[in-house]
Amino acid sequence: MIEQILTPWRWQNLFADWPVLLRAFVVTLEAAVLALLLALLLGIVFGLMSSAHHRLPRAIARVYVEFFQNTPLMIQLFFVFFALPYAGVSLNSFTCGVLCVGIYTGAYISEVVRAGIESIPKGQFEAAHSQGFTYLQTMTLIILPQTVKIILPPLVNQCVNLIKNTSVLAMIAGGDLMYVANNWATNGNASYGPAYLIAGVLYFCLCFPLSTWARRYEEKLKGQDVQRVTADSAGKEATV
Repeated sequence: MIEQILTPWRWQNLFADWPVLLRAFVVTLEAAVLALLLALLLGIVFGLMSSAHHRLPRAIARVYVEFFQNTPLMIQLFFVFFALPYAGVSLNSFTCGVLCVGIYTGAYISEVVRAGIESIPKGQFEAAHSQGFTYLQTMTLIILPQTVKIILPPLVNQCVNLIKNTSVLAMIAGGDLMYVANNWATNGNASYGPAYLIAGVLYFCLCFPLSTWARRYEEKLKGQDVQRVTADSAGKEATV
């Protein structure tokens, strides 16, 4: 592998076919965006269900989360792609990958949303109820707007994981970056080193800015909390 990376002609061949990798990179971006939209939708819905007062929606959300968190994404992907056609449901590889990655990540996002909702003081729920707000109104108008700031760092981390998980599309010829890089390397005199290295760099270019922003934002929130606690302590001392 190292020898392949240090061989100039392999890189020349790779850059000569750069448009092929660029198209695959765009496919990966499209899959990530569509899967993320699905994951956010499912995450919010099941996160709300996990925090509901009634037992049935909580139980349904728990089944969804436990099933998808405790089974490998690849097995889910293979089942949808290979088994569902026997039930008369056939999906192309791209659609199958988007659905599986979105549903899988949605289970994790729902737990992030649930934790964020539970971090809000119960007094705010009681105050909203006393004002005649319904559960849905309480969530959409009062609780969720406050929850966004809390869950944003872990939510971005889940987005990073989602981007990396789109590489499973390569297992069903999804036309994504990993599939095209592997296919090019196989047909390009076994130039796996340069192909995988470039694929890794492109994934890094997508994930690193997001993870860095999430880390800095989380540090900023912690700094604000420390300042708030310090100000409260100073105010109490001044009162005494």
